[in-house]
Amino acid sequence: MVINKPAGLAVQGGKGVGVSLDSILAETCPQRPFLVHRLDKDTSGLILVAKTKAAAQQFSRLLGEERSVIKRYLAVCKGSPAPPQGIIQAELAIRGSVKKSETRYRLLSVNGEFSLVELELGTGRMHQIRRHLSMTGNPILGDDKYGDFNLNRHLRKTMKLRRLLLHAAQLIIPRTADNTRLELSAPLPDHFQQFIAALN
Repeated sequence: MVINKPAGLAVQGGKGVGVSLDSILAETCPQRPFLVHRLDKDTSGLILVAKTKAAAQQFSRLLGEERSVIKRYLAVCKGSPAPPQGIIQAELAIRGSVKKSETRYRLLSVNGEFSLVELELGTGRMHQIRRHLSMTGNPILGDDKYGDFNLNRHLRKTMKLRRLLLHAAQLIIPRTADNTRLELSAPLPDHFQQFIAALN
């Protein structure tokens, strides 16, 4: 299954998490599905869930070691990345170890001091896109962990921005022995569309 997760919903339960995607699925599905990958709580968009253990292993392999699933995101960030298209490569500290990371990006449009950017994961590290854009000086609007806190505070007051403007917009899953090639997309959530409309 592919689910269009709303921003603000945690994928997994844990300390301080009342409701999560996996708990909702456990209550609504006859057999508890397997999470194949994750999205941050504040990130909206497409997440792949497997109905069987065998399917979970297959898709985990496609996402992990084979890296054949394409995951594309849309974000509104401060300023505009330069050059307008490229690859961000960096070593990121993840739970006590340092791992290589890669994000491809493409500038879609610029409106004053903000820009809409399409991003594609080369690796899937924790908070990778958010960290990469912060490192280039183009933090995602509404990011309360890696963002520009003064700007976010200003946008909360002037434009009622209360959510992270990062959306998992597209999943392209290659053909396998059991499935045809799938190109899946999710429309921008309301809070994202409203911010862009207000900018325009």
